Amino acid sequence: QVQLVESGGGLVQAGDSLRLSCAASGRTSSTYTMGWFRQAPGKEREFVAAISGSSTYYADSVKGRFTISRDNAKNTVFLQMNSLNAEDTAVYYCAYRRGVVITTTPQLYDYWGQGTQVTVSS
Repeated sequence: QVQLVESGGGLVQAGDSLRLSCAASGRTSSTYTMGWFRQAPGKEREFVAAISGSSTYYADSVKGRFTISRDNAKNTVFLQMNSLNAEDTAVYYCAYRRGVVITTTPQLYDYWGQGTQVTVSS
């Protein structure tokens, strides 16, 4: 089992920045992929970004504004979010997947955090 705990969400104004963190604990693998997804009210969960080793991948909607990074020593992944807008309002979830292949499909991730709310006021 792997446990994921997110933090860093909150209420901000359009144009502001936030940094989300996700700490993984338990039986983590030596090779794994971490991803961030988000879900707005009434919408399906959507891919935001993922990281595997030094490789990263972003949804078009956040490319150039969001940056995903990880601290392997602490089993923690971060999502730096800049230039936030109202469309970024959602519950953000981190996800863990064994293996090094990045995927945008949420069903292919093995473990999920509880989510953290990000609200951007315009």
